[in-house]
Amino acid sequence: MGSQSYRLRGLPSSTTAFPGSSPNGFSLVLADVSSAVTLSVTLSRMSASNRRQFLGQCAGVAAGAWLWPTFAYGTATAGPSENFPTDPRQRVAVAAYPFREFIVGWKGWDGKTPSTVPLSQQLELKDFAAHVAEKFKVHHIEPWSPVFSSTDAKYLEQFRAAVERAHSSVVDIAVDQGHSQYAFDKAEREKAVTGSMRWIDVCVALGSPSIRTHVDGAKDSKPDVGRAVDTLARVAEYAAKKNVVVHLENDNPVSEDPFFIVQIIEKVNSAWLRALPDFGNSLAAHDEEFQNRAMEAMFAHAYGICHVKDGEVDDHGRASHVDLAKAFQILTKHGFKGYCSIEYDAPGDPYKPTAELVEKTVKFLS
Repeated sequence: MGSQSYRLRGLPSSTTAFPGSSPNGFSLVLADVSSAVTLSVTLSRMSASNRRQFLGQCAGVAAGAWLWPTFAYGTATAGPSENFPTDPRQRVAVAAYPFREFIVGWKGWDGKTPSTVPLSQQLELKDFAAHVAEKFKVHHIEPWSPVFSSTDAKYLEQFRAAVERAHSSVVDIAVDQGHSQYAFDKAEREKAVTGSMRWIDVCVALGSPSIRTHVDGAKDSKPDVGRAVDTLARVAEYAAKKNVVVHLENDNPVSEDPFFIVQIIEKVNSAWLRALPDFGNSLAAHDEEFQNRAMEAMFAHAYGICHVKDGEVDDHGRASHVDLAKAFQILTKHGFKGYCSIEYDAPGDPYKPTAELVEKTVKFLS
């Protein structure tokens, strides 16, 4: 049997890891011929204690020969190589967004309105993975940036440790960073770049393979492909160095029109900038024919994650219904291998609808 290799999260994708024989399951080898570093375990899946020991070994061995920053942020190869699970249930994730009222710290859309859910029924975001595992028998989560109580190093270490204790993983972070990638104002576009970069670093800290960055509307411009491409190309370049995929979602019907998103992705032409198809968002603003074309276009550029929902409610309270069979048919047609994140999006308690969508998704993937 040949050696199996692994990619290390947060390290260049040209770095290869091979199984070793040390007591802790990892070793460090410096290859003289290619000046490559080979390692024996995926750093992002190690326990906190082993990671600290591992990094200590790296620093010791590399002293005098390698500089750690150069090693960590070298040039990435052509694209990501995430090893997605094939078991139907393991391909399912649960998004935090539908549960925002149940997460400590949510203050409503205006930032001033406390949750109506009693505090005794709320939970910390870092405990969401364990909660999802208990309630839905799902071990992958998609946190949402507005409900993070902190992004400092100590909190992220605690968050990651809690996820590991639940035998779970973060598979994407849905990021709403509040700045337009296509604004005419250059300073606004710069804020969009730095905001996305910050959340890419959060992904590395949590071991997440990707983010979804929201394409915000601009006060001074209609959607502009050229400026959006310039902005997101810089984000994708940074993400590539960190082995993190950046996803764009068909969400806002204007700033995130699915065909506008596809134009951006095609012009940036980076394997690190991909589409996140949402089953219901385009249907809320358009008809079923548009929705099907949108799903075809988005899944043709998808990679790591999609959002599963069976309906959507528009700004006027009108509900739409998703043809799940058709959506999964398109998913399968395009050979999508990534995660299906359950994002129930309608008024009311999200628990029962989420549980039902989990089981339906498992069935469609089987």
